[in-house]
Amino acid sequence: MKTILAVTSSPKSEGSVSNTLVEHFVQAWKDATPGAEVSHRNVGVNPLPHLDEATIGAIYTPEDVRSDAQRGLLAESDAVVEELEAADVIVIGAPMHNFSISSALKTWIDHAARVGRTFHYTAEGPEGQLKGKKVFVLTARGGNYGEGSPAHAMDHQTPYLKTVLGFLGLTDISFIHAEGVAQGQDGIDAAVLEIAASAPADMAA
Repeated sequence: MKTILAVTSSPKSEGSVSNTLVEHFVQAWKDATPGAEVSHRNVGVNPLPHLDEATIGAIYTPEDVRSDAQRGLLAESDAVVEELEAADVIVIGAPMHNFSISSALKTWIDHAARVGRTFHYTAEGPEGQLKGKKVFVLTARGGNYGEGSPAHAMDHQTPYLKTVLGFLGLTDISFIHAEGVAQGQDGIDAAVLEIAASAPADMAA
């Protein structure tokens, strides 16, 4: 049985393009994989707390000597990590905010990047632990930031997500961009078609 983790990060409770794209993705993949389990985390409407000194201290305290208070501080972060560990397929809805990602998505990443859990250090350098999973990032952008566009160099969203997810071992990443959503529906329609094509028929649970 396949497990799909759907993460949305728009602060909008209604009318979010990236949230709608994630809904299309989940439906397409559920249709292609009967029996698939879907887990949802909406960090846009229900944001995680920013990391503070106490939480960072708890992260770097060995698990077997953490206090009850430290375990409480890490409860939400632990849940984020456990969802990632359990997922076979991860889909992330990512609206572009100021040429990068929303602050809510950045905070989710901060909770997901856990030394000793989702990555660890070796003699050869850091090694991500979330290997063998497929990731789809569905973006929504007011303008056109695709390759060949005048604004392409301003796209800090794609390279950042590729780098930080890869650091955690999530290297099998596909980006589907809804470009130019402020100018009309065409970019959204193109993304929806690409999402529908992303769900292979041979992924029976």
